[in-house]
Amino acid sequence: MYNYSYTSNKKWRKPLHMICLLLGIILILSACGQAQKSSSTTDSNTSSNAGSNSGQSSSSPEQNTAPPQEEVPEEVDPVQEQLSSLTLEEKIGQMILAGVQGTTLDDQAKQMIADQKVGGIIFYANNVTTLEGTAKFVQSIKETNQSNPVPIFMSVDQEGGKVSRMPENVESIPSNQKVGKTKDSALAETMGELLARQVQLAGFNVDFAPVLDVNSNPKNPVIGDRSFGSSADLVLRMGIAEMKGLRNEGIIPVVKHFPGHGDTSVDSHLDLPVVNKTEKQLAELEWIPFQAAVKEQVEAVMVAHILFPKLDPDHPASLSDVIIGEHLRGKFKYNGVVITDDLSMGAIAKNFKLNEAALATVKAGSDILLVAHSYESAKTIFDTLVSAVKSGDISESRIDESVYRILALKQQYKLTDKQQANGDLKQLNADIVDWRNQVDAR
Repeated sequence: MYNYSYTSNKKWRKPLHMICLLLGIILILSACGQAQKSSSTTDSNTSSNAGSNSGQSSSSPEQNTAPPQEEVPEEVDPVQEQLSSLTLEEKIGQMILAGVQGTTLDDQAKQMIADQKVGGIIFYANNVTTLEGTAKFVQSIKETNQSNPVPIFMSVDQEGGKVSRMPENVESIPSNQKVGKTKDSALAETMGELLARQVQLAGFNVDFAPVLDVNSNPKNPVIGDRSFGSSADLVLRMGIAEMKGLRNEGIIPVVKHFPGHGDTSVDSHLDLPVVNKTEKQLAELEWIPFQAAVKEQVEAVMVAHILFPKLDPDHPASLSDVIIGEHLRGKFKYNGVVITDDLSMGAIAKNFKLNEAALATVKAGSDILLVAHSYESAKTIFDTLVSAVKSGDISESRIDESVYRILALKQQYKLTDKQQANGDLKQLNADIVDWRNQVDAR
């Protein structure tokens, strides 16, 4: 019995071992499968998160429903675009407004336009002949400049009264003083429109007007009836109206002569006037019309050759960082074009070398350097500024500031060298006579 039992058990134990072994293998394989599945899931989640963090699309429903981000193109600044296309020499040329000789375009003028690429030309009385002849002269300059990358300012002093550049067959406009006596700003605005139409007959696009000087000194040899009067408020109202009239007809106005030429007793064409006024005194009279012009976003301001020793004992206004930089640019917050009065005038020529004056006025904040009566003077200024930038005395970014303002103004008025003289002389003369009668009747 014992032997039978032992034998029987022995027979069953072998299959049982096999079953247990198979079950063990199945359990082990099952456990490995679960581990592999878990690992695969973890890897998949990690990969998904990594893709999301690296900017790849995620399977998250919230992320799938978010609107796509559209790239907004940067707005193009046409002024900056034009500025960036200019060479250093072309930029510095834009900062020079030069005079020409005679009544027709000579070879030296052609060379100046080709070599210095000046940004503007000014006409004086000795450049003016008949209306047809003057218009032809102006147009020849524009045509010569067409090979340059920027259209040219064609400017003139057409104030009315004794400062007039128009030929005799164009009806005259009376002085600011006479118009000022009417105290009628509507008449002053019409005056600006008529002045603009006059200069358009010859093809000009810039008028050095209105005069914003307050005539506070009866002994003043240079302003006098060029001023609207001795009251700052009157000069402000009439001057701003005239400025708007020029604008209305598409002519660029230039207010003058900052910081005020009305209290001088010396003609700055001959020597350097000195005005011993404090900042407070200037603010209470001379500066009032100019501050109003700045608030009206005047296109350009001409700065005078006058020494104000209580503000800057070393430099006249036109070369002064205190007057241009600290006051006009700083306190007045003026960001338009600043033009010097003619740097060949006695006030500068008798006291400063031209190259020194050019450097000083640019460092002070001037944009355009007016220099008339000499092609050599224009070249001196050009060469001085180019050398100053190349030597590091003036940064090119400082030049860019000025040229940006100049280009912006030319683009604002849509200047082109293809613009020709225009207007109806007969109708203009009739309108001037009618307006003049209104002034006389007041």
